[in-house]
Amino acid sequence: MNFGKVAVLMGGTAAERDVSLRSGVAVTAALIAAGIDATAVDVTSLNDLQAVAQHYDRAFIALHGRWGEDGVVQAILTDLGVPFTGSGMAASALAMDKLRTKWIWLGAGLPTPEFVWVSATRPLNLATFAIPFPVIVKPCHEGSSIGMRKVNNVTDLAEAVAFAQQFDSEVLIERWITGKEYTAGVLGKEALPLIRLQTTHDFYDFDAKYKSNDTQYICPCGLEPAIEANIKAMVLQAFDVLGAKGWGRVDLMIDENNQAWLIELNSVPGMTDHSLVPMAAKASGRTFETLVREILHSSCLQ
Repeated sequence: MNFGKVAVLMGGTAAERDVSLRSGVAVTAALIAAGIDATAVDVTSLNDLQAVAQHYDRAFIALHGRWGEDGVVQAILTDLGVPFTGSGMAASALAMDKLRTKWIWLGAGLPTPEFVWVSATRPLNLATFAIPFPVIVKPCHEGSSIGMRKVNNVTDLAEAVAFAQQFDSEVLIERWITGKEYTAGVLGKEALPLIRLQTTHDFYDFDAKYKSNDTQYICPCGLEPAIEANIKAMVLQAFDVLGAKGWGRVDLMIDENNQAWLIELNSVPGMTDHSLVPMAAKASGRTFETLVREILHSSCLQ
């Protein structure tokens, strides 16, 4: 396939800007090594995207967080007629919205932990709060675990919600799943080998993702082949019901009763040296260059 001139879109304006810059640099280097005419482009405005449309044939989206991963950039590129990697506007917006992702999964009969949500019209009501502790509090529209806190008692809940509201007007309070944390990369119609995440932190938070040197990534993940195959099938269904395309990553927990629980879908996962999709791709026999080329090959005008 002749890809033409490829713009690797990175940076952006979200809280995950630094991570996106690292992803973009890694993707650009790998595409160039694969013989593709690729250029890293830091995009922070509509004008930047209009310039991309004028000078490039397609875009590899390596933007994380709001504006780049939430459907806005996808909508603009579609309007400008630029083919791009990953999901389209609607699926990107849904995947970025943890609350509405869970509603859709529940509607499709897929398991996700029970929750309540807080917004401007639904303030936190400690008197009626019924989810057993511990819980995890999350901004609905952030990535990389930004703004998240584990809460062990009702005394700390209001403070954690207020902290999350610094990042988002909508906040999700989700039942804590005691068990093991896993992630599953999706590439086209294939679920990549599962990775088990083991950290000394309460959960796989921002520092565990990008700063810690003691986080363990276990692949093969240790699950029985039949169990892993069943979870992969569930992951593909979770990916499909949101309308996601191309590639992504589904995070999940398996509790002490071996019940799997879907947590969230990342439509533009990290592509840094600490990132999970490249690790899973390597376990499936793909080099990083092969991975980025396959993702680029799936780019289309949506």
